[in-house]
Amino acid sequence: MFDKLEDIQSRFEDVLAQLNQPDITNDQKKFKALMKEQTDLSVIVEKYKEYKAAKDGIEESLAILEEETDEEMKELAKEELGDCKDRLAECENQLKILLLPKDPNDDKNVIVEIRAGAGGDEAALFAAEIYRMYVHYAESKRWKVEVLEMDEIGIGGLKSISFMITGNGAYSVMKYESGVHRVQRVPETESGGRIHTSTITVAVMPEAEEVDVVIDEKDIRIDVMRASGCGGQCVNTTDSAVRLTHYPTGIVVYSQTEKSQLQNKDKAFALLRAKLYDLECQKQHDAEAEARKSQIGTGDRSEKIRTYNFPQGRVTDHRIGLTLYKLDKIMNGDIQEIIDACITADQAAKLAKMSEEER
Repeated sequence: MFDKLEDIQSRFEDVLAQLNQPDITNDQKKFKALMKEQTDLSVIVEKYKEYKAAKDGIEESLAILEEETDEEMKELAKEELGDCKDRLAECENQLKILLLPKDPNDDKNVIVEIRAGAGGDEAALFAAEIYRMYVHYAESKRWKVEVLEMDEIGIGGLKSISFMITGNGAYSVMKYESGVHRVQRVPETESGGRIHTSTITVAVMPEAEEVDVVIDEKDIRIDVMRASGCGGQCVNTTDSAVRLTHYPTGIVVYSQTEKSQLQNKDKAFALLRAKLYDLECQKQHDAEAEARKSQIGTGDRSEKIRTYNFPQGRVTDHRIGLTLYKLDKIMNGDIQEIIDACITADQAAKLAKMSEEER
């Protein structure tokens, strides 16, 4: 581990030297790449400096205890030794986490797709509530939300919705939301007062740039049509809606949220690129079955990850065995505690796997 840390420190100094060259800003692409690398490496380098400072503190304290005769000075040295040992252990653990292989998609924006599952209208209503939950969470992080595709039902529910969240590190956080979400409650439409169970699926996909996914024109059929539903002025009177069909995969995407056909086409292509990129990522996950097992629900769409029990006011995340009795706050977007617990569990699983491999 420490050889790797020395290499990182050396690379960090090299990056700084390159950034200090007067002509570096002439190549904006290289400049941005170096700035990003500097930001990523600086966190590790600073923590490594802390580690080395704690190690030096231990050596100094031991030297004082060996050489000093004054009892008061010895007591101070013992206290300092204990503090430095605690700092050293903490820094070592944090460095192990920082050195874990990073998901290359972590810094990307995300496209989230929510679909109503079992439960009919009640599932569609719950899909709309989960969408609002994510919007509130995104707002709390100062992230931008943009709807790409939406299929509504008349009572305020959503059969499906796809939306983009734009924000630094959005995928690194939102990827833990992929899977089946289950709700248990008495539906408003239920006269008998019986508790029903409904489900929705959430798919979280990293935004794919054109360089990530190359779409051949001959593989695509583009259909334009009039938007359906209660769209508003002009929406239902012009051919603004766009549907894309990708022949090799059979993926169909549809966008009608904008009045402009061009804007809908751009949104549809963004959604299609994300789906194709996600398909490749899923294939990689399947090929790396063991690695996938060590992750906390970031790949399997059929996995039931969470239950929202309204009568008892609780939310349970089944992957990590976490139950919180603050359903109202969670439905209003306060999901950070759940996400933090998922990240911690994921890191612990990866560290355990790393320790096994080192043995």
